[in-house]
Amino acid sequence: MARRSLAVDATAGAASRVRFAPTSNNLLVSSWDSGLRLYDADEGTLRVNVESEAAFLDCCFEDESAAFACGSDGSVRRYDFHSGSQDTVGLHEDALACIEFSSLTGQIMTGSLDKKLKLWDSKTRNVSPSGTITLNSDVASISICGIYILAAVERNVYLYDMRNLTRPVDEKDCPLDYQIRCLHTSLEWNAYVAGSVDGVVALKYLDRGTDRDLGYAFRCHPNSRNGKWNLVPVNCISVHPCNRTFVTGDDKGCTIVWDAQLKKKLIEGATPPGIH
Repeated sequence: MARRSLAVDATAGAASRVRFAPTSNNLLVSSWDSGLRLYDADEGTLRVNVESEAAFLDCCFEDESAAFACGSDGSVRRYDFHSGSQDTVGLHEDALACIEFSSLTGQIMTGSLDKKLKLWDSKTRNVSPSGTITLNSDVASISICGIYILAAVERNVYLYDMRNLTRPVDEKDCPLDYQIRCLHTSLEWNAYVAGSVDGVVALKYLDRGTDRDLGYAFRCHPNSRNGKWNLVPVNCISVHPCNRTFVTGDDKGCTIVWDAQLKKKLIEGATPPGIH
């Protein structure tokens, strides 16, 4: 089978996030050069290129025809790929770190350096949030699992019900000794995978009984240098939606595919330049 490649703009800045489309083989890429790009992976071509005044730090699909992106200026914007229109649907007081969209509830969730987690109604296009959670530190990463939001703050993982944000449903015990850099949930597993700044990854189940039996943590990206272990941060994690594997990436350009059930490394390789 012939290998295919994307016609990536050589002048494009480092990517901050790559997302798979809900049903097609399109890829959505946000980048530090203030660009939001939609690629057709089947054809290997760039379909849409949107520019902004602020760097895009994260992005996500609403559906096949629209997407959301969050910027270093604190804005949450919606882009319609068919009409070319764009709207501001939310604002934070500081740079945004992460964004997710729930097709189940029609809500946008954003986490920011202003120590707030906010929910926005995607249908009303109202820049006033439908819900706000004030946390004790910056939001490092968020992920959705059904009607629940998981938010990583320092070494803690908070579980919120999107229908009632008054208080966390639970605070998950995470076995990581250092700050969590990223996490990703799996509705099929009823679990999440979290990575820390010291190169450790934890697979944690939301059910405490299951977690006691099956949850685990391990050193994910150790590098040997001068006879000593040099641990590098886990920058990103993505859980495969259909099988029990997940992918981790570090800040040294290494990506690894893991078998979650067998607890073994499947594939290891270098990340292409410009992916951070």
